[in-house]
Order: sequence, then C-alpha cells, then structure tokens
Amino acid sequence: MLKSKLIESEVLMSESCIVQQNKNASVILLHGLARSEISLRKLEAILQQQGYHTVNYNYPSTKFSVEKLAEDAISQALSQCRKDNIIHFVTHSMGGILVRQYLSQHNIENLGRVVMLGPPNQGSQVVDFLKNISMFKLINGPASVQLGTAEIGLPKRLGAVNFEVGIIAGTRSVNPFLSTMLPKPDDGKVSVENTKIDGMADHITLPVTHPFMMRNDKVIEQVLSFLQQGKFVHEETI
Repeated sequence: MLKSKLIESEVLMSESCIVQQNKNASVILLHGLARSEISLRKLEAILQQQGYHTVNYNYPSTKFSVEKLAEDAISQALSQCRKDNIIHFVTHSMGGILVRQYLSQHNIENLGRVVMLGPPNQGSQVVDFLKNISMFKLINGPASVQLGTAEIGLPKRLGAVNFEVGIIAGTRSVNPFLSTMLPKPDDGKVSVENTKIDGMADHITLPVTHPFMMRNDKVIEQVLSFLQQGKFVHEETI
C-alpha cells in the first residue's frame, strides 16, 4: 500500500515537472489545405494542459502559393510566441510543407521539434491526377497544385530536412475513390511512403484517416511523446 502511494506520488511529481518545463516552449499548430484552426483545437487544448504555450494559426490555405503562405503564416505565428521560448511545430498535411518551405529560407534560432501528421513530403498522386481539372484549383487554390509528386515539384525540391522531425502516417481512408489513385497503404490523401523524408528522426503508422487523424487520441499521445522525448512509442517498446 505504502509502495503504491510512493509510486503514485513520484508519477504526479514527474508530470508536474514536465508541465512546468513545457511552459518554456511554444507550439505552433498549422492546419492543412482547405481546413482551419478548428481542426486542431482538441490537440491544442491537450497541449495547453501539458503546459505548452500554443499558437493555433489560421491561414488562408486556398488563396496563395505555398511560398507566400509559409512566409506570411509562420512569420505571424512566430511573432505570437513568447520571447526566448523553444519553438515546436505540430502540422497537419500541407502545414508540414509550409514548415519545410519556411525553414529552407529562414533559421529559427530556438527551434525545437516538429511533428507532421499526414504530410505529402514526396507529394501526393491525388494531385497528379486532379491538378489539370479546373475545378480542383478553383476550389483548393494555387498551393494545391504545387503538391504533386514530380521531381521538379515543390515537395521534392525542398529536399532532406536538417531539423528534428517526427512523422505520423495514417493507413485508413474515408475516401475510397481517392485511395484508388494512391499506392497502398494510404490515408485517403497521401500514401504512407510519400509521408517520409530523408533526415526524419522517427516515423510511425497508425490506423487513422487523413481528415480526422489530428483528433485521434493515439495520434495525440504520439505527438506528446515526440515533443517531449524526440521519439514515438512504437509497439515493440510498449
């Protein structure tokens, strides 16, 4: 009984120390294409419970190119972070490409870790199939057609990462039509293989779908793990 209480007390003290430590870190959250900051609110709330200062930045993803979105959105988000805080990023889909684009042009001196959820790091075959359909660009904007898999396309031109990044890829789809355009396994928008990038610190697949992965409890647990420890919790280590 006494041993159990001592263990419980140690756990609570450890959690308290982590929350206190996290107060020196800001997490910038960047949503994906044709989404908004609403999609990341659950994740944001849990990050705040863990002590992080958060900037869940809403940007006009369907209005401008990746280059302009990255420059404007990330510059503005950084201006909202607390001075001298470590800067982490958690991104969904195209949000990860914005981070890669920004860091190809800028140095963030106090950059921490980056967690990308379902990023088209090698582009998406869905874009290859649909980019020449006028309604696709009309609805999704100029950034959408930059996310194809061509060697000269933006995702591949950005090259390897030189910062600490962990990637979570989904293996389930709610859109069987789009999945027919993708190599398996996929999340309905991006294949697992195309989420990967040279230089990544860790990569994990989970049975989640592209549009909803950011609200999944297991995904959120893995995000917290990578931000705290620089690695995911893989099944063989559980």
